[in-house]
Amino acid sequence: MKICIHRGSDQIGGSCVELEHDGARILIDLGQPLDVEYEDAELPAISDIQNVQGVVLSHGHRDHWGLLPKVDKQIPVYLGQKTLSILKAAEPFVPGGYAPPNAITYSHKKTFEIGPFQITPHLMDHSGFDAYSLVIEASGKRVLYSGDVRGHGRKARMFEGFIGNPPEAIDVMLMEGSSLGRLTASERFETEAEIEERLREAITRTSGMLLVACSVQNIDRVVSVYRAAKRNGRQLLVDAYGAEVLKATETASIPKPSDGWDDVKVFIPQFQRRHLVRNGIAHLVDGYKGRRIYPEGVPDIASSSVMIIRPWMITELSQIGALEGARAIWSQWDGYLREESGLKFITTCEALGVPMETIHTSGHADILDLQRYANAVAPKRLVPIHTFFPERFSELFDKVVPSKDGEWMDA
Repeated sequence: MKICIHRGSDQIGGSCVELEHDGARILIDLGQPLDVEYEDAELPAISDIQNVQGVVLSHGHRDHWGLLPKVDKQIPVYLGQKTLSILKAAEPFVPGGYAPPNAITYSHKKTFEIGPFQITPHLMDHSGFDAYSLVIEASGKRVLYSGDVRGHGRKARMFEGFIGNPPEAIDVMLMEGSSLGRLTASERFETEAEIEERLREAITRTSGMLLVACSVQNIDRVVSVYRAAKRNGRQLLVDAYGAEVLKATETASIPKPSDGWDDVKVFIPQFQRRHLVRNGIAHLVDGYKGRRIYPEGVPDIASSSVMIIRPWMITELSQIGALEGARAIWSQWDGYLREESGLKFITTCEALGVPMETIHTSGHADILDLQRYANAVAPKRLVPIHTFFPERFSELFDKVVPSKDGEWMDA
């Protein structure tokens, strides 16, 4: 079995790995680079890419699947069942949304085959819901692709379970290193439980509505927001996009606007109402009957609510008089605040007199947890991927063998 990192040996985003054995080829992830728009993004330089036997996705973040629409739609795409459900739910709401038409789903620790490759997914803790590390075996050789992992989220038990009983006899491990360059070797990321507590405390300082700008696909964060709201006797408001994504998790313990969750309601801003009609999906609102909060009713329930928003929503909330005593929380990567939409959000909050603060933690493992992951697996070779600092791996981990994009190696 041979391995080639086509993208990711010295960058975060755009991940793509090819594995070949006896002429059969598969790809692990086919992501969109973070620094290029979809229209300008080129496929990796993969020979005859349209004839690979399949693409296996580790999880549903765009930097791992974003170039899928550029390959033949008949190529089978293997992904977690809940990942597929969320991609389908999000597709009509987000620019460039996509759900692979020829999808085959997999589940935790259930081995499946693509030609000569046996693949075993291991459910992981990550800010992306339904994320997996993947063990790929062929011809007696075993490769582990870490995917995106962490040990401080709401599924930390999956991380602990993995390192407590790791896959054995791994010849090559491709391991992410997103946190290298962001932390020292001894620094830790805040846990999701600590984020919940900070959100709870922020609510106590807020007489009006708490507005949390986070991705609804970061299900761990949505749970933290909900729990913080509930601990303060407040309800959670989400938009139609959030409602559909939460329902798509197909998980009983995830808050959603459905039976059993009377404190989760749906507010549909005007722009989104027009979007639903324009895209022929206005029927979705039928599923929110009895759970909708209409614009004219928002000011009356603002002080007893927490709303998950997208930055553009704050202007409409001002227009309907819902911002008295409000506070905004930025709860996603702070790099977005340096982009046009983030800068506009900051200036709009300032103009409207809405105080803003950041409460966030990383979706990726800190260095100490990466070391625990690597030490538990103890591969014969460790290859850096999904990192801007591959040169630091040899300082922190054992048996590091760096590779370069486009360079083939034997397993």
